[in-house]
Amino acid sequence: MKALLSLAAALALTGAAQAATTWTMTAEQPDANYLTQNARQFAADVKEATKGELDINVQSNSTLLKRPEVKRGVQQGVVQIGEALVSASGNEDPIFEVDSVPFLAPSFDESEKLWKATRPVLAQKLDAQGIVLLYGSPWPPQGIYTKQPISKLSDMNGSRFRAYSASTSRLGTLMGAVPTTVQTPEVPQAFSTGVIDSMLTSPATGVDTQAWDYVKNYYDAQVFIPQSYVIVNKRAFNRLPDDQKQAVLDAAAKAEARGWQMARERTASLTDTLTKNGITVRPLPAEITADLKKIGETMTAEWLKRSGDEGQKLLDAYRAN
Repeated sequence: MKALLSLAAALALTGAAQAATTWTMTAEQPDANYLTQNARQFAADVKEATKGELDINVQSNSTLLKRPEVKRGVQQGVVQIGEALVSASGNEDPIFEVDSVPFLAPSFDESEKLWKATRPVLAQKLDAQGIVLLYGSPWPPQGIYTKQPISKLSDMNGSRFRAYSASTSRLGTLMGAVPTTVQTPEVPQAFSTGVIDSMLTSPATGVDTQAWDYVKNYYDAQVFIPQSYVIVNKRAFNRLPDDQKQAVLDAAAKAEARGWQMARERTASLTDTLTKNGITVRPLPAEITADLKKIGETMTAEWLKRSGDEGQKLLDAYRAN
């Protein structure tokens, strides 16, 4: 009798272990980055709401998949869930890079309106590819890091410019620079070996990569606010019981609201960290701002040409809000 009870208890424990589900999540940024912190809080919220029946194991700093691999990795089930830069998929569909069109929506208020217009369009596209869009979070506004001070756009001529997407590569070309794609973890080495000597990125990436070790100037250009999103394999999501699905969606809604709040709150402190570590932070010279806005107009026209009626409808929806 005692042996039977022990066996029953063991089987019950085995059944409980089998009932629990573990997802692996790839996150791009290091643990100190607020996007990763938000992802970890999302995972904690899901675990709490499901009483441990769904456990999301967050692996940070691109240790599992690099930025260009994340969306396909989630789609194919290499990982169940992942965080990626939305514009990294701009080569497959221009809708994915609308947030990276220079000066289209450079403030947090404008960027949030653009995201609300873009989100349902992206969700529909991703759904057709076997992916569920869970939540989006913005980066701080993008600025320009240089080794030497610049006063006019021609100072960028021939500069080896770090790009991280098709749109930033195009921007670098129009600025007269020579764009080179470098992923975030590789930025310090790329500067130290001379692969790049300037970049367009956020104060968050500047802090994550300790930009003060290789550049001395940061121009708070606020060119655009890129968006990252968290996506999940649709088959994995659909295999969950309904109550767990709802727990994931509820935690995602909280994570999206929290991500916008964190971005707004952290941008100033991240910029201050650059200053405290010896980087000269200043606004972009007016002449360069004017030139970049002209480039923005060119890139907006190019984006509309590529995206066609769908892109125009998206911009109309954004501007109507």
